[in-house]
Amino acid sequence: MTLSFDDILAAKQRLQGHIERTPCRHSRTLSEITGAEVWVKFENLQFTAAYKERGALNKLLQLEPDVAKRGVIAASAGNHSQGLSYHAARLGIPVTIVMPKATPFVKVQQTRAHGAEVVIDGDGYDEASATARRICEERGLTFVHPFDDLDVMAGQGTVALEMLEDAPDLEVLPIPIGGGGLIAGMATAAKHMKTDIKVVGVEPAMFPSFTAKMRGVHMAQNVGGSTIAEGIAVKQVGEQTYGVARPLIDEVLLIEEPYFERGIALYTNVEKTVAEGAGAASLAALLAYPERFRGKKCGLVITGGNIDTRLLASVLTRELVRESRIVSLRIIGDDRPGLLANVSAIIGLMGANIIEVAHNRLALDVPAKGAEFDVMIETRDAQHTQEVMDALRERGYPPRVV
Repeated sequence: MTLSFDDILAAKQRLQGHIERTPCRHSRTLSEITGAEVWVKFENLQFTAAYKERGALNKLLQLEPDVAKRGVIAASAGNHSQGLSYHAARLGIPVTIVMPKATPFVKVQQTRAHGAEVVIDGDGYDEASATARRICEERGLTFVHPFDDLDVMAGQGTVALEMLEDAPDLEVLPIPIGGGGLIAGMATAAKHMKTDIKVVGVEPAMFPSFTAKMRGVHMAQNVGGSTIAEGIAVKQVGEQTYGVARPLIDEVLLIEEPYFERGIALYTNVEKTVAEGAGAASLAALLAYPERFRGKKCGLVITGGNIDTRLLASVLTRELVRESRIVSLRIIGDDRPGLLANVSAIIGLMGANIIEVAHNRLALDVPAKGAEFDVMIETRDAQHTQEVMDALRERGYPPRVV
């Protein structure tokens, strides 16, 4: 069995009226930043904030009544579980979800809120999946795989249908790869509609499962790490998804963590929208490999927006540090009254904002009559930071960045 374009068209008909037809818009600013012509598909605007609703619902709508009555089960790090739980509840189908221990709290809470029975077990997807399979056998449930299922792939393929309807001139689709369901479905649809379109897979460098399989390397036991793109942190790509997607993929790129973070920050600051780590993977590819996409019409999918608010705040703050808009300056001077006031006055006159001050008189590398303090400041940009440092140096308080 394989996935056909007709399967995706049939899925589109089933899903009509049940999910959002999310917008696909040209981004002038992201185009200027990346050098590519960027269109963005906002799948984070689905009700559960991720494209996973498409595949889950397409599967549920094809269950026989007696099968649906017994219920379904899945293993998921979050977005598949929410999509499946939400639509199962709408259709009156009992659902159980097994989630790995490291799943973000927001995804666990939202899955429970949709009425699912949630079981927390396993250090990653593979362990959670094994638990789900065991429970499936014990209870006589139907397992709904998050990616290695033709009906699920067909549902995900409708993303590409909509993108090429809205932006038919697209030349490249950089698509995140976890288990491979999204890229299998999208590549099938895209290559049928436009044979010369280029499909580029995007994987976290910590989880190169598709890349490893392409190279004939068994890496399931040797991959892993704490990636912000946990939605595509899968140790082993699906057998069916690989079979469908591999002939259709032109290239697979591996992405390091800072690019995922920068992608999240750009979506927030430029598009005023929230993307999770995996959701920013397509944009991360353009940032990490600009030469491959420069001047090309690229269709990016924000696959999900379910990111923990604390993590989002951390990512945005870290981006300010990368841009030298938040900098910690260390100043050593004589321990006399007015030193800190003088430094503060200079920083204030330069238009910078002091966020935090740490005063240390006991550091052994500081003279006994001296004082060391770190001043964390916020500036407009890197040039403004340099201007503040120059002003301090000119007035006898040479700083260094720490």
